[in-house]
Amino acid sequence: MKCPGQDTQYWAPGAIYEAECPRCAKAVEFFKDDTTRKCGHCGHRFLNPKMDFGCAAYCQYAEQCVGNLPPELLAQKEDLLKDRVAIEMKRYFKTDFKRIGHASRVARYAERIGKNEKGNLAVILAAAYLHDIGILEAEKKFGDSAEQHHEQQGSEVARSILVKLGAKEEMIDAVCDIIDHYHSPRSDENINFQVVFDADLLDKLERMRKRSAEGQTDWAQEIDRSFLTESGRREAREILLGQRQNNPIVRGD
Repeated sequence: MKCPGQDTQYWAPGAIYEAECPRCAKAVEFFKDDTTRKCGHCGHRFLNPKMDFGCAAYCQYAEQCVGNLPPELLAQKEDLLKDRVAIEMKRYFKTDFKRIGHASRVARYAERIGKNEKGNLAVILAAAYLHDIGILEAEKKFGDSAEQHHEQQGSEVARSILVKLGAKEEMIDAVCDIIDHYHSPRSDENINFQVVFDADLLDKLERMRKRSAEGQTDWAQEIDRSFLTESGRREAREILLGQRQNNPIVRGD
């Protein structure tokens, strides 16, 4: 049996098209499921500019369907996995909109911080969406949502979700390592952990600030003391203190 996306009898008009070679500007014919084609005029091989990932963004059998994907497309596949992770998180929490909202805000902050810090956004965003995913299991098993309980349960639930979505083992291990101890940073944490930690902290402090009386907390001191990345501190100063940064420093520039 063939996937409908691969079977030409299901293809609509436009599934076969021409793209301009970026080297010599000659037309090169592509089928919609071609990952690359070689220009017949100059011999340059280039990526399909209209490659539609569809289910290949999360399906564990994608490589069997479309062949060995080039590194550029593999990176895109990992990046697009975040959308499927977000959906699974919402399915898991069902009508618990408070926790869905928190996870979504943490992911939004993590994406901004992670881009500036040059982290692995696939790992960062999956961990951000799933960092509290163990709370329900902890409440069932222990009757509470204590940090040590839901961290332990969280990595198990996160692993099952990521395996289901066909994530690579290396990525799953990286995400679960963050979830395992994201409340308790070690002395040598990598940038992916630091970004998720800062994003979670920022959302907590933002909610705390809305509840606290004016002048009750020295937010500038709290920011300098608690955040792990410069990008996290910059986001916190803007959100908690209203200090907009006009020329942000991007890590690695």
